[in-house]
Amino acid sequence: MKELTIISGKGGTGKTSVTASFATLAPNRVVVDADVDAANLYLTLAHKTIHSENFIGGSLAEIDPALCTQCGDCLERCQFGAISEDFVIDPIACEGCKVCVHFCPEDAISFERQVCGEKFLSETDNGPMVHARLGIAQENSGLLVSALRQQAREIAKKKGIPLIILDGPPGIGCPVIASITNSDALLIVTEPSMSGMHDMERVKSLADQMRVPTYLCINKSDLNQEKTDAMKAFALEHNIKFAGEIPFDREVTASMNANKSLVEFSQGPAAQAMKKVWQNVSKYVNETMDVLK
Repeated sequence: MKELTIISGKGGTGKTSVTASFATLAPNRVVVDADVDAANLYLTLAHKTIHSENFIGGSLAEIDPALCTQCGDCLERCQFGAISEDFVIDPIACEGCKVCVHFCPEDAISFERQVCGEKFLSETDNGPMVHARLGIAQENSGLLVSALRQQAREIAKKKGIPLIILDGPPGIGCPVIASITNSDALLIVTEPSMSGMHDMERVKSLADQMRVPTYLCINKSDLNQEKTDAMKAFALEHNIKFAGEIPFDREVTASMNANKSLVEFSQGPAAQAMKKVWQNVSKYVNETMDVLK
């Protein structure tokens, strides 16, 4: 069982479109939507939800007015301005540091675990899909990503599924680190722009720290050939396998509107290029890790 994580340095590069197409092309896999802050993979993969459960994340402080003497100790100690002058804690501003709980002389502040979101297990044509919805303004997205990955591994092991495909979050923060730690391969999806180049470089730096083999896909590659060529040169110089490029194609947006993956919806140039990228990624991973058979 191996894990392929698809990632980008920022949102909007086409990462989820690539994941949806890979999930359609892979004959037997578990797909995970690890972009829990803005989960949308389920919109492009026909599925039936078979199980859901609450995600219990961090804890929040709450003052019991019956016990509180309004001494002001917690108000002075809170570094996040989460406690009002009438001694009510703002749940959004509270960072869960527990300082107020520890120092309250009346033990008037509780610290209960919170429901931060919901996890789902769904069935698709090519295998299970694990996804989630993080609550508004909730923290612990990294913890939720780790929980989804663990669930996907258990399913893959139980059903003998050889591959897990993860739609990772954008950026390089905590949920991204949670999505690529101990992954077997990482595919960077970027676009030919100055910001795309910068984001690719910082994601590659993170992948190097995690010691994860890295591949590159350039989306909308024909919009700026100079930047596309520069990205290919960067990949060659920094030991990144080039998986291919996908041209700009309005069929991509049309497939989203139709709630289908690109390769399921279209036979156009972007869809054909997407299939080649999948073949290349499969080939590369086969060569290095003997997976995706």
